[in-house]
Amino acid sequence: MTRKYIDIRQILQTKAPSIAGKIPGFLVNYLIRIVHQDEVNHILNKYHDKDGVAFMLALIDYFDLRLELQGEENIPDGGRFIFASNHPLGGMDGICLSAVLGKRFDGKVQCPVNDLLLFIPQLRSICIPVNKHGRQARETAVQTEETYASDNQIITFPAGLCSRKIKGKIIDLEWKKSFIQKAVNYQRDVVPVRFEGTNSRFFYTLASLRHALGIKTNLEMLYLADEFFRSRHSTYRISFGKPIPWQSFAGKNPAEQAARVKAAAYSLNVHQ
Repeated sequence: MTRKYIDIRQILQTKAPSIAGKIPGFLVNYLIRIVHQDEVNHILNKYHDKDGVAFMLALIDYFDLRLELQGEENIPDGGRFIFASNHPLGGMDGICLSAVLGKRFDGKVQCPVNDLLLFIPQLRSICIPVNKHGRQARETAVQTEETYASDNQIITFPAGLCSRKIKGKIIDLEWKKSFIQKAVNYQRDVVPVRFEGTNSRFFYTLASLRHALGIKTNLEMLYLADEFFRSRHSTYRISFGKPIPWQSFAGKNPAEQAARVKAAAYSLNVHQ
């Protein structure tokens, strides 16, 4: 029996009950189309028996992706690390990194993600939910701390949003300092990662237009699923830098250290 894992109407009722009933039907139908609800449900039914990293690896095959890795020798075999990466795609980059590092560390990886992704059962085992549109629940905060205290490797995108086009370059916004604080608190070295990829011109144009008009709502986020499905048959390059000792962050300005790691990630030459 085919299961309807993703139901936009139900998600709206759950996440925005006060306005869900006021949204015109044609807008709901448009949302269903741009998030590829039917194809997402097809994939989730096809791989219903996969979980976590196994599901990520299955998606790599489904989308016929080719991953070119650099600096794999910089990935330690032992220890607990935070892998801090730029976020050019807003979805597929997380899947690729989870697949690569999950395979390397026998599935022991976790990644902070938008809590909307927890509607996908196959992701729950490796995701740390982050509420992008409200206050964090106490149990979520506890789960986050437990994850950082565990032996799992952490994959994080410190910008919190996918990259935008700034002065003609596709680049992350400011990297938030929290991963630096977590690195020090839990004595985890940080591995800078650079992921090479881009979204469509439409995505960046919409983001720029929204910003120019002073619209605060992240409208372009609605199109990330569409960008996700555009990635079929793509080749992505991923570079791993040498681990940065957590001790080098201690006693220093966390925001400045976050910028330092961001610079280290972008300095990695993905074409060598």
